[in-house]
Amino acid sequence: MMKHADYTIVIEPASTEDGGGFLAFVPDLPGCMSDGDSYEQAAHNVVGAIESWIEAAEEMGRPIPSPTPRRALA
Repeated sequence: MMKHADYTIVIEPASTEDGGGFLAFVPDLPGCMSDGDSYEQAAHNVVGAIESWIEAAEEMGRPIPSPTPRRALA
C-alpha cells in the first residue's frame, strides 16, 4: 500500500489574484491539490487531499498511479 509520503508534493505561492497563500499539488495524481494560508498549512491540507484522491479512485475502480521515483541528490 502506498503512503502519502511516497508522493512528491509541489508547493508554490498563490498569486494575489487567487487570494494569496500557497497552493499544493501532487504531479502524480491528476487534479490532486489543496491550499493554505501558509506553506505549512498547504502541506498539511494536501495530505488529506491525497488520501481522498486515493479513496475516490479505489471506489471508482480506477488505477492509482505509482509515485515517481525520487532522484538522489548528489
